[in-house]
Amino acid sequence: MSETGRLRAIVLLSGGLDSYTAAAIAQADGFEIFALTVGYGQRHARELEAARRVARALGVARHLELAIDLRPIGGSALISDDAAIPRDRDVAAASDIPSTYVPARNTIFLSLALAWAEVVDARDIVIGVNALDYSGYPDCRPEYIRAFEALAALATRAGVEGARVRVHSPLINLSKAEIITHGLGLHLDYSLTHSCYDPPPSGAPCGRCDSCLLRARGFAQAGSADPLVLR
Repeated sequence: MSETGRLRAIVLLSGGLDSYTAAAIAQADGFEIFALTVGYGQRHARELEAARRVARALGVARHLELAIDLRPIGGSALISDDAAIPRDRDVAAASDIPSTYVPARNTIFLSLALAWAEVVDARDIVIGVNALDYSGYPDCRPEYIRAFEALAALATRAGVEGARVRVHSPLINLSKAEIITHGLGLHLDYSLTHSCYDPPPSGAPCGRCDSCLLRARGFAQAGSADPLVLR
């Protein structure tokens, strides 16, 4: 708990639309936000700049950036300069796990958040995973979040001493359109975010990767224009 009496929450802040919305929801719920951003060698490193913009816009209590280079491990097109990013897939019909899946990424991120939570006396972690429009990633499902909460109870001093750590996933059962609608209701500026997996040197969205396609469909279904496309 902070000096102001507000509960602290560690929020995984990537710089994307979902994490921005999840952080804003946590803030609206009264949490003091400690934002954690991880540079893991992602080829779309522009999202780190977006995370800084979002953190400033939210006025977080602290923004911690960690560099955990996963490129030597590999296994994902997102951390390889050679592997092609999938383009023009039918994201609504796809059921396979795409090559943009980063092995154990959310487990790594949540473990880092859990460690920081113990240090700053936070009992809440917020992650913007989504089980509906999620590109087929296995670590974006409700059962995964429940399993990590169980792990946190066993693997930390706080858990052993009876202080439950909760992992909040406020977007997990929302469609991308519902997420955007919720965020617009909170007056979020989505021009601050970055979603594209494979942006050109200009930084503009490619419009063809899974992330761009899901974002475009979400804005269209929400009946709103994407400010990144309007630039």
